[in-house]
Amino acid sequence: MDSLNQQFLTRDCSEDTDAILSDRGSVTGLPARPGVEETDDRLTRLVRTIEAEIIPRLLLAHRSVPVDSAISGADLQPPGPDDVAKFTELVLETNGTLAWSYLDGLRTRGTPVETIYLNLLAPVARRLGELWEADLCDFAQVTLGLGRLQQVLRELSPTFRNEVECRDHGRRVLFTPAPGEQHTFGLCMVAEFFLREGWDVWGGPAKMSDSAAVSDDVVSIVRSEWFNLVGFSVATDTRLSLLSGSIRAIRRASRNRSIGVMVGGPIFIRRPELVALVGADATAVDAREALLRAESMFALPAQRD
Repeated sequence: MDSLNQQFLTRDCSEDTDAILSDRGSVTGLPARPGVEETDDRLTRLVRTIEAEIIPRLLLAHRSVPVDSAISGADLQPPGPDDVAKFTELVLETNGTLAWSYLDGLRTRGTPVETIYLNLLAPVARRLGELWEADLCDFAQVTLGLGRLQQVLRELSPTFRNEVECRDHGRRVLFTPAPGEQHTFGLCMVAEFFLREGWDVWGGPAKMSDSAAVSDDVVSIVRSEWFNLVGFSVATDTRLSLLSGSIRAIRRASRNRSIGVMVGGPIFIRRPELVALVGADATAVDAREALLRAESMFALPAQRD
């Protein structure tokens, strides 16, 4: 399978480690002479805090952001609900040039691509899903709208990746839609963030009509190639049992016996308890948080069999 480089088209973390730890008195405020069990418990929580929050924050903080990009978007209001509603209408229009004109206006004002991704494109994709669920748009309209959003991703991708300095850290991720899923826009956007941070990204749209083929294909890949992480895109809860079975099969077959599994989609935001239920390790509310969580899972240099 080809890399997503061919198939698919910050958070301010200036606090240093001491400042972050000082904000967590319950973690760092150890008594003068604690008991052994209490000390172990506090140290365990401290390690978890470092792994889950401090390390990924520092990693992202040390990215090199071009000065002109930071300045151009510093005083701008990010796209809001009115922009989301308007752009949703535009991507559903027969005349696709209207949507491009709207985006050109944002770019002319200096809106960073990352802001467009997170504050406009992602909310519009969610809105399209809501319109479909409410029977306010049919499948063809939603497919048209998501197709236009993917065109925008492809067009903006080079600029987006140049907004920070790419790092080569040797980590590899495989992204795939969950068995039976039919839309992959969210997956494409997450891939953009991982590519920009130097991950070797594999995956792509699968055979949506054949759930077994999706699962078998991913299992075959992780059996032959080494990955740090597999990420699934999930839109509904109708096929969670298939997803759970796929995750179990991946863990059994993977060359990396400690492979991480992330799942994303509205269902996991509404019901986070489902993450553990399907056998995954983490989820995220958007592409930027997905990257942050992945960085925290693999803060140490990758080791291969």
